[in-house]
Amino acid sequence: MLKSKTRWVVRKSDQQLVKTLVNELKITPLVASLLINRGLNTVDSARYFLFGKEQFHDPFLLKGMDIAVNRIREAIERQEPILIFGDYDADGVSSTTVLMLTLRDLGANVQFYIPNRFTEGYGPNETAFRRASENGIKLIITVDTGISAINEAAIAKELGLDLIITDHHEPGPALPEALAIIHPKLPDSVYPFRELAGVGVAFKVAHALYGEVPEQLLEIAVIGTIADLVSLKDENRLIAKKGLEKLKVTKNKGLKAILKVAGVEQQNINEETIGFSLAPRINAVGRLENADMAVELLLTDDPFEAEALAQEMDELNKTRQSIVNSITTEAIEEVERNYPTDSNSVLVIGKEGWNAGVIGIVASRLVEKFYRPTIVLSFDKEKGLAKGSARSIAGFDLFKNLSECRDILPHFGGHPMAAGMTLKLEDVSDLRQRLNNLANEQLTKDDFIPITTLDHQIKVDEINLSALGELNLLAPFGMDNPKPKVLISNVQISTMRKIGSEQNHLKVLVNDNGTNLDGIGFGLGPLVDHISPASKISIIGELAVNEWNNIRKPQIFIQDVSVETWQLFDHRGVKRINSMVKSIPNEKRNYIIFNKEQLEKIDPALRSEVIFIKDEAEAKGFDSHQANVVLVDLPPSKELLHHLFKGKRPARIYTYFHKENSDFFSTIPTRDHFKWFYGFLLKKGPIDIGRYGDDIAKHRGWSTETITFMSKVFSELDFVTINNGFITLNKQSQKRDLTDSITYQTKQAQYELERDLLFSSFQQLKSWFDQVIEESVTIEEAIT
Repeated sequence: MLKSKTRWVVRKSDQQLVKTLVNELKITPLVASLLINRGLNTVDSARYFLFGKEQFHDPFLLKGMDIAVNRIREAIERQEPILIFGDYDADGVSSTTVLMLTLRDLGANVQFYIPNRFTEGYGPNETAFRRASENGIKLIITVDTGISAINEAAIAKELGLDLIITDHHEPGPALPEALAIIHPKLPDSVYPFRELAGVGVAFKVAHALYGEVPEQLLEIAVIGTIADLVSLKDENRLIAKKGLEKLKVTKNKGLKAILKVAGVEQQNINEETIGFSLAPRINAVGRLENADMAVELLLTDDPFEAEALAQEMDELNKTRQSIVNSITTEAIEEVERNYPTDSNSVLVIGKEGWNAGVIGIVASRLVEKFYRPTIVLSFDKEKGLAKGSARSIAGFDLFKNLSECRDILPHFGGHPMAAGMTLKLEDVSDLRQRLNNLANEQLTKDDFIPITTLDHQIKVDEINLSALGELNLLAPFGMDNPKPKVLISNVQISTMRKIGSEQNHLKVLVNDNGTNLDGIGFGLGPLVDHISPASKISIIGELAVNEWNNIRKPQIFIQDVSVETWQLFDHRGVKRINSMVKSIPNEKRNYIIFNKEQLEKIDPALRSEVIFIKDEAEAKGFDSHQANVVLVDLPPSKELLHHLFKGKRPARIYTYFHKENSDFFSTIPTRDHFKWFYGFLLKKGPIDIGRYGDDIAKHRGWSTETITFMSKVFSELDFVTINNGFITLNKQSQKRDLTDSITYQTKQAQYELERDLLFSSFQQLKSWFDQVIEESVTIEEAIT
């Protein structure tokens, strides 16, 4: 048995709807199920999603857009200085860039400002607004920020500044008093799509200003849309789809430079290029320094400047990775030492000196490791403040629960799954306690077990190049349209091995009814030690096409593996038992010994896990259910082993079966052997067997042990008398069978025991255990 890392939940699809989509759209059942699982459960909606030509919504459906556009056009006409006030992440940088490119193109006198994460924090601030006023700014347009800036909006009004807020973060109960708020989630919004990213809202402002869709800006808009993990449906899907195509042929000097540094070939760009190459490098700038550099990269027309900026951003990203790894190690130690998960439903941890720019990534890593809602804080003891980032799990709405703590959170904002905040150091423990109380009311034990939602259970013979080609019709993938994950259940292992320079990756070939499928699991190499080659495995992961030497074939990127039945691991013949310890799970691990002298061969550190089984009663009483059982030495009988597992379901059995001296390869005399020896004694009379036993054995080509054994059997059957080494035939003895001899019975039983347990093939041994365990399963099912 091998437990999966997460709970696997396969989505259920209405099979009648699947058949309808298959017949009407001529698609595979796999793609039909995926569409239904994404809420596209009519022929028209599915056809539109796959093949339709989407259109952008009218930007003036956004409340306040007409006011904003009129004021911006007025500023352009009067050449009033305009300030774009952005945010320091990839969404904020791309939002800033979109409006900068738009307003420059329209002839505006425009500049941008992004606050410093460390000295100013998130969002608009009074100091920045006062400085802008002093510098002659008359109009401020926020992008990807501002919906919580109630005080700052009041300051702007006091300074005589016109403020236009464009944002997509969750609106609070009170809204800032601004000239216009462009936000798709306003309570009275009639805009058809509510899930735009910050850059999506900025793009809609550009759309309104131009009077037509600004196609040239899509290559920028796609960055924030994908990086900010917004729902890739409706307008976001259109931005992502068109934007990725634009990126493949971009002439933007900054984009080309950063793609080159990242080692990305433009023709191969997809959504993962943004998620794993562009966004991390853009985000690194704002996390460690000032995000201005990222905006300047996207705005520059100078290829030399672009190259220099791209190189600097790449170096910052490497530094960011190192800092994240260091803080993550410290944070894990902090959780395990002071806030263990068995008593903390929400993790709230912090430390002085932790870089505030990367703690969001650290929070994500802690959620991945501990699967608890997590807040990671950077303490500033001089100011008495803690600045933090939060990440959540399914079932715990961060924004909603943090809203319950507004009285100690003067600055916070975010989404159900992520948030940022600032609070007093003295309130950290109070926040921890409140959030834990809220989580204990809302979450159950099952909520703390990670879930992997799977789109489809599929058979190996359904996976082919044609089906994989159809999957691409659903791209680009992202939030609410995730890359499909499938389950392949109970398939045979053809080959399995560790690969990679550190042997940390898994390479496997599975087979089902004669059809093979390659699989690779990055970071899953250690599982090889926990999967018996004879086991059937279930795997989950993402399907893809593997291209090598102009050969294309399906493969699966494995994310998790499970084995549903018990497993046999054969270590017979291994010289040192300690060499196999690392591959045995610690949970319910028991070393079974049938002969006490074997105890000395066990590592003293493991002796607490050793159980000595000396008779049938102890074997029956041993709890092997779901246990990892190591059979250290050979039992005196198969019956004892039978009682050890009968009526129980072990997780794994490890056979070591040490035996000092084997009887298997010594000669077991046949009846002809006994017949000849009896005749020899009858003919030769009393013989000093101690003196002449070797000669007799050599004469027949036997071992001396054979002569000794037959003599003992004859003695037990009363056929002979042995006195001082002389063996004499009892001519008046009664006729008896050889099997009446205890010595003969013991020898025969030992021979059969070794044959069946020690020298059998793996499959023969597995079959024997299967019969014992299957018997218990059958009995259990019959009772149930």
